[in-house]
Parts: sequence; structure tokens; C-alpha cells
Amino acid sequence: MSFLSKPAIVRKLPVQARSMATIAVLHTAVIHVLTREGLGHCTTTRIARRAGVSVGTIYQYYPNRDVLLAAVLERHLDAFSASVIGACKEAAGKPIAEMTRHLVEVLLRLKMSDPQEAAVLYAVAAEKTGKNIALTIHNMMLPAIAETLRSAPDAQFEHLSVTAEVFLSIFLGLPRTMLEGYGSAEFTACLSTQLETALLAYLNAVSTK
Repeated sequence: MSFLSKPAIVRKLPVQARSMATIAVLHTAVIHVLTREGLGHCTTTRIARRAGVSVGTIYQYYPNRDVLLAAVLERHLDAFSASVIGACKEAAGKPIAEMTRHLVEVLLRLKMSDPQEAAVLYAVAAEKTGKNIALTIHNMMLPAIAETLRSAPDAQFEHLSVTAEVFLSIFLGLPRTMLEGYGSAEFTACLSTQLETALLAYLNAVSTK
């Protein structure tokens, strides 16, 4: 059966401080196990051992491992999308070069704050419900990107929604190449400038202003 083939249902919502602390410990343990042993070996037994709790404690909050992984992914992507949307608001009204530079700086700061976590969660996001979560977050960021592009004083885009989609695909795609280990050392070293160049070249090419 495919990972996350069933809807994510949390058994118990963490309303008390102690429960919230337990949830945080479990999420940290998931990242630790994913990083060191990979998705295939990320079992509730290993997660519980790393968290210093019983397997039964996990089941108090999550019906199975897959729902726990979905929760970890969702928390990560929620925080990421909120930061990107915030960066879009900060960049609104700026020329496209300045706008692009700011968004790239924020993106890479987010990704490089914990590159191992970002990398291992790509594997989770590639699975069935993981894809659904990632798509939802992607669609939350698209309107913010589109509105920021619309506000540029030195560019105008006839097909704004498509432009925003392509921009976001380049914006997220190149850092993923690096974090998943496909980029060379040279690629990684110049990622910031090359990502900025690619995005700006695209915007200049499709702008009608």
C-alpha cells in the first residue's frame, strides 16, 4: 500500500502544554530518523525510541506512522509558505530586479536554515497524500506571487497566472535540485546568483512593458 494512502486523521489534538511538547518531540524524532535512516526505515518503533517515549504514546496522537509523517510535512510547509507569502508582501511594489533578489534571499535562507530537514521531507512530499499537502501549499503561495508580480512598477504581464506558475516552479525547483543532491559543488556555490538570473531573465522576457 502506498504511503499516506488514507486521509490524515489526528487522534488527539495537543491542547495542553505537555501534549504540545510531546508533539514537538515526536516531530523532531521523525526528522532525525528520516535524516539518518531514510523513509523506508522510519518506523514508529524507531521514532518512539528516538523521542524517548513508548510506541503507545505515538498512537495517542496519531493512528499510524503515515499520519504522523503527514503532520510533520504539513507543519514544515505551513511555516515555509507563511514565510514566502510574507516575503511577497515585503517585495510588493519594488522593481522586478529588487523583488526577485529579495524573494531569492528569503527562499534560500529558509531552505538552508535546515537543509537536511528540507531534503528528507521531499521524499515524504513525493508520496500520495504528501503530494496533496504540497499541492495545497503550492496553491496558497501562487496568489501571493501573482499579486507581487502585478505590483511591479517596471513590468506588466499579459498572462499573470501563468507567469506566476512558471516563476514559482523555477523558484522552488532549482533549490530542490541542490537539496536532493543532484547539483555539483559549483552549482551549489552559485545557486543564489543563478536562480536570481534565471527568474529575472524569464520576467524580462515575458513582460509587455
